[in-house]
Amino acid sequence: MKKIPIKSVLFAFSIATLVSCDTLQELASAAATGSTTTNPQSLSNADVISGLKEALMVGITNSVNMASLTDGFMQNASIRLPLPEDAKAVRDKAIEWGLSGQVEKFETTLNRAAEDATKAALPIFKQAILNMSIQDGFTLLNGGEGAATRFLKNATSSQLVAAFSPRVQESIAKVKLTEYWNPIITKYNGAMTFTGGQKLNPDLNAYVTEKAIEGLFKLVEIEENKIRKDPAARVTDLLQKVFGSIKK
Repeated sequence: MKKIPIKSVLFAFSIATLVSCDTLQELASAAATGSTTTNPQSLSNADVISGLKEALMVGITNSVNMASLTDGFMQNASIRLPLPEDAKAVRDKAIEWGLSGQVEKFETTLNRAAEDATKAALPIFKQAILNMSIQDGFTLLNGGEGAATRFLKNATSSQLVAAFSPRVQESIAKVKLTEYWNPIITKYNGAMTFTGGQKLNPDLNAYVTEKAIEGLFKLVEIEENKIRKDPAARVTDLLQKVFGSIKK
């Protein structure tokens, strides 16, 4: 058997050691900078757009599931429907006249209408997401917290209002919102007849529609930001691939 010179063995060992050190340094550097194993260059614009839409789908599903529960709006301070701005003067007068119980019931039922209507929101929002046209997915992906939700809001708000409004009207009737509102506004407008003040009667359907959609967008943005920040929230391979490519 031919003997291998000891110098050759030492040389080969030194080369292997240097390569291993370089590899370890690269791994350590990657860990320190928070970079991921996904190469952003391997993502196509189509991949990113699909990932963004999937994130919004996850976000709206979770948001509707939360908001459509009893007290989903009422007990969530960030989305709870307050009394319409125009009705604040009515509220103050109603309390002055001893109708505070009616006012409280009206405010609760206002939120019940939003909660009930939200049960029908999921297919409407999902269709809006599917139809949403995104040209540059990378801009939204790297646009920071809430970027995809804001784009969805700007791109679909008018069609969402048109599609969601009839569901809100059905819910207002179902929870009998106007039964609590009518005695208050009738007494208030009657008093305005004698004092010469301005009569009021806010469009409750438009108000609940606007505030319910606004509340859902707030919740979707929270869900989007979870996916951006927390790998555990990336519940599909596509979400892991797309959002895992964001550099910290």
